[in-house]
Amino acid sequence: MQDIAGMKILSVDDNQNNLMIIEILAESLGLEIKSFLDPQEAIGHFNNQYDLIIVDYMMPKLNGIEFIEEIRLQDKEIPIIMITAAGNDKDLHLNALESGANDFLSKPIDVPSFKARITNTLLLRQSHILLKDKSKLLEYEVKKATQTIIDREHETLRLLGQAAEFKDPETGAHIERVAYYSKLLAKLHGQNEKFQDTIFYACPFHDIGKISIPDKILLKPGKLDDDEFEIMKTHGLAGYKLLQHSQSEYLKAGSIIALNHHEKYDGTGYPNKLKGENIPLLGRITALADVFDALTSQRPYKKAWSFEEASDFLIEQKSKHFDPILVDLFVENIDLFREIHNDFKN
Repeated sequence: MQDIAGMKILSVDDNQNNLMIIEILAESLGLEIKSFLDPQEAIGHFNNQYDLIIVDYMMPKLNGIEFIEEIRLQDKEIPIIMITAAGNDKDLHLNALESGANDFLSKPIDVPSFKARITNTLLLRQSHILLKDKSKLLEYEVKKATQTIIDREHETLRLLGQAAEFKDPETGAHIERVAYYSKLLAKLHGQNEKFQDTIFYACPFHDIGKISIPDKILLKPGKLDDDEFEIMKTHGLAGYKLLQHSQSEYLKAGSIIALNHHEKYDGTGYPNKLKGENIPLLGRITALADVFDALTSQRPYKKAWSFEEASDFLIEQKSKHFDPILVDLFVENIDLFREIHNDFKN
């Protein structure tokens, strides 16, 4: 059973005798009470640490209704009981209720009635606080559980994103660098955190369609011939078909990236020869990040380009292969990209 002992009351009355009576009755219930003769002083002292306010109506300087209005500017929830000698004044009661009073007590104070109303009001206050705390606890637990689900989804996405690179151990860090390059480009482009998060976890799927490419082509150490290259070019559409019907927003974004990351800004790319901003931004960003990292990575069929050589290539291919705005953002913030390049060398 709930116990009101130790709960705190703020009592305001311009009559010292009335304050003493209320103090005695409150203390008999085990309550802590702070009394004020001056309502303005009580307002200045109020700090949201009380469980109940008892206030007289007839007071100089500030009457009970005006006092309640001032308190409600600070606290909308604390229960307030107004004491008045005009027990049958309906207009007064209505005005007090409209100002934020919760209950009334009449003068002279009836002890059984006083104790019953104070106890009931404080028990209700306790229940309200408990319910509020439980609501906060539930909100926290839901948030924690949701974050756990998100973390697990991100882990799954990272593992799936590595599937396309699994046959080529030398590209183990490739998808990580592309993810960080892409997220940085999205941020510099002015995209919100949601977009940045999406491209970070979706762009590792840009080459997921390579699982459909025969090993003799995918792992060929030399340059592909024309027929082999035509087969290799199908990996974008294959990745799109693999991911397009997913319920995951990351995998849906991955399908868009898979399909479009080999399109070129001037319209000479594949598979659909899209041009300019007709290429989804997800694809345009990943295209730049992917090519830049591929150039600076060593492969069985080529040596790694230097950071500077790859940067010069991006500039040379501005408005041809790559979105000119993205190239400019890369050049203007080149030290940030160099930092990612150095951090993920292995």
